[in-house]
Amino acid sequence: MNMEHFKVAVIGAGHAGIELLERLLEADFVDIVGVADSNENAPGMLLAREHQVLTTTDMNSLLVNSTEIDIIIDVTGVKAVRDALRSHMQESGNYHTVIMHERISALLLSLFNGEMVETKASDEFY
Repeated sequence: MNMEHFKVAVIGAGHAGIELLERLLEADFVDIVGVADSNENAPGMLLAREHQVLTTTDMNSLLVNSTEIDIIIDVTGVKAVRDALRSHMQESGNYHTVIMHERISALLLSLFNGEMVETKASDEFY
């Protein structure tokens, strides 16, 4: 891992991800390699494009060189997405990239805001 920058990809660019994406864009030590969402007009997709960050409606296109990504932040709250990310990491032999669950991003945002931030994700199926 490059100790000067975190290379991050964000999966999910709706309302759950927009505040975290804003924080990531502000951080000089974070390189956002791409943002994926099935809705090309999701708020985070628009924000990413404003900052010349690669956007895609196909999350798999971000995973082609996934070993170059330090952290994939999954803020979709969708079990199938989490399962697909895990499968890709196992099948590709990628033991470098960490998949960050939506609940962790909720914790970080809660700490930033000084109050609990709710998400739609459930820990029951993690």
